[in-house]
Amino acid sequence: MTLISLDALLGFTQAIAIAMSMAFVTYVFLIIVPFLRRRPDQKGDALDWDWHLLIPCRDEEEVIGDTIRYLRQTFPAAHLWVIDDDSADDTVRVVDERRNAGAEPDENVHLVRRYRPDARLGKGEALNAGYRAIKAWLGDDADPGRVIVVVVDADGRPAPNCLSVCAAPHLFGDPAIGAVQIDVRMSNRGQAQRNVKGFRRSRGSLLVRMQDLEFRSAIAAIQYSRKFTGTISMGGNGQFTRLSALDSIAGDDLQPWGGCLLEDFELGVHLLTAGWRTGFSNDTHVDQEGLYSVRRFLAQRTRWSQGTMQCSRYTRRIWSSEHLSTVGTAEMIYYLAQPWMQLVGSIVYPIPMIILAARTVQAPDVTWAWFGEGAWMFFAVYGTIGLLPFLVWGPIYWLRCEREGSVLRGIGWGLTYAVYIYSFYITSWRALIRLGRKRNGWAKTRRNVHEAHTETAAVEH
Repeated sequence: MTLISLDALLGFTQAIAIAMSMAFVTYVFLIIVPFLRRRPDQKGDALDWDWHLLIPCRDEEEVIGDTIRYLRQTFPAAHLWVIDDDSADDTVRVVDERRNAGAEPDENVHLVRRYRPDARLGKGEALNAGYRAIKAWLGDDADPGRVIVVVVDADGRPAPNCLSVCAAPHLFGDPAIGAVQIDVRMSNRGQAQRNVKGFRRSRGSLLVRMQDLEFRSAIAAIQYSRKFTGTISMGGNGQFTRLSALDSIAGDDLQPWGGCLLEDFELGVHLLTAGWRTGFSNDTHVDQEGLYSVRRFLAQRTRWSQGTMQCSRYTRRIWSSEHLSTVGTAEMIYYLAQPWMQLVGSIVYPIPMIILAARTVQAPDVTWAWFGEGAWMFFAVYGTIGLLPFLVWGPIYWLRCEREGSVLRGIGWGLTYAVYIYSFYITSWRALIRLGRKRNGWAKTRRNVHEAHTETAAVEH
């Protein structure tokens, strides 16, 4: 390849890379401003609603007992629906022990049992089984508009104020709101992994910190900005949905949750395109354990990325929905494009550096003269634009969430977060490969303590 053609390719790829980076910088700026200016909202009366907590479980004997204990003590009026997805461990035994710990069985703890071959088909299928169990238990006389179904992970710890926050006038107090997502935090942030020493111990703690930073700053800001686009999405933990909203999208098969690997986002798509509005609050939160293991983290994020790719099937539905604004449609399509843009970016971004290296080998004098004439400033700007949108979240997280040490710690967190984010280029490629191989099965992420058919399910009340 000649120097002229190299120059042309270099200019073209630089233009694409800078355009993509500038678009992202603008997007980050637009979501940061309202996030930093937010103020706490009014609470409501939790007693105005009936609360039913769905807890999908697959081999959760290590955590489910403490979770039931916490939820019953914190939310005594709520009903807990533990959905056992044919666990191979003693999950069922632990649930039975907790339910029968008192003089009489706890009538607010319900166990929904699923068996293979109809079990272990994904989180969405397990939640659908819980939904059908709630419907059957409530009967036809219940008012689905005042029944709230809450999805909680087996290790989840919703904050004590979450019910009153979600009952606020601007959330479930508004009959147009079909679902609410609350903030997510890592319960083990700042804690080192036990029985691990040295570099692995430090790396694991930092990985958990980055997960906490991601959810409490970047993701929270994105969700907050979606109040203006009307496209707040649901998460897999701390997801609150009105039963009448689930009924409206469940269909004849009574399956409000779909089969995508990102069933939470898929649920939000169905609700929004059906005319429901969604809400978000970071006046409350749900705690969950962050992952110490890089391998498990990459497996989890690969599943999320693949789920987003699967949800691309809804692009036409989003585009043609009369319930979404133009800005809302653009925001949702932009989100669905993220893993595909990461694939493109992983190819486009390195090209200028590769070409520069090739030019230096072919004509080092010309290259260094080019740098001396001011080209170095272009690359400095190029690098800054690529780094700044991620680095900024470190100081914001330090300022608004975890004030430890000086602001230098926040800057350090921001630099680490930039490296953390670039791992998503890896998970996007892994997700694409899984799609190409038609490996669409749902694989549960192991916790830290572990190092249209007829369903076979039994419900114990």
